[in-house]
Amino acid sequence: MLEFFVYDVFTDRAFSGNPLAVVMGADALSGAQMQAIARQLNLSETIFVMAPRDPAHAARVRIFLPLAEIPFAGHPTIGCALHLAGGADGRLVLEEEAGPVPVRIASGLAEFAAPVLPVLSGDVVTPEAVAAGLGLEVGQVGFGAHRPCIAHAGPGFVFAPLRDLAALAEARPRGAAFDALTGEIAKLYCYAPEGAGFRARMFAPANGVPEDPATGSATAVLAAALLAAGALAEGETRLALRQGVEMGRPAELGLRITVTDGRLAQVCVSGRAVRVAEGRIRVPEV
Repeated sequence: MLEFFVYDVFTDRAFSGNPLAVVMGADALSGAQMQAIARQLNLSETIFVMAPRDPAHAARVRIFLPLAEIPFAGHPTIGCALHLAGGADGRLVLEEEAGPVPVRIASGLAEFAAPVLPVLSGDVVTPEAVAAGLGLEVGQVGFGAHRPCIAHAGPGFVFAPLRDLAALAEARPRGAAFDALTGEIAKLYCYAPEGAGFRARMFAPANGVPEDPATGSATAVLAAALLAAGALAEGETRLALRQGVEMGRPAELGLRITVTDGRLAQVCVSGRAVRVAEGRIRVPEV
């Protein structure tokens, strides 16, 4: 039997934000066993904690969606780091498949630096394709200099800026049109202006996540789209983002971006987490 803990991440209020399972003592598990446990728990992501390869680091981890493993993700990084810290302030490093991820914790707020700086792909995404994929009118796609694009930082996302919160609320994946829009990436992050920041939604039905309440990795990769839209000044920019509102699981994410000589120099995402459950689970025979 393995010990596990369930956290709601990117929130300080139980039963909001994005649920995460943290499975401890996973060193002897195979990838197939980890996938079986993630499928059983059926949360948007499950993180498995093992002994680090480098003794200076806190842990080695692997992250699974219900149907696939991913090399890096934001809300598992935040939730796992806060769990391992046990309420203490300080710095720790998680060895993720994408590389070592440093996390700074202060007063219950965890901030990680993206292990890979995001970049735009050369693929063209048209407003017409976004509108068809989300069941919207073409005029609802884009605002200001923000245009649809694809960006990567390990995980990749199709980014769809939407005109306003009404368009964001209407957006829904539309079958074959959504699949054609997202292709092998299979994940779409749409966002609209809200106050001084943005409100967002993320859809990945092909990965077993019809909608994600909070997506830290996409928040980090969003920095590339914001830079392309001219929304980032030289130096440091801090933004507040909300996600999960339309699902009834509001989440709050902090985004801190440093631009040097017109290029991304560092991208950091921050958030809180609250424990909501714990238990033990059998090791699957697969």
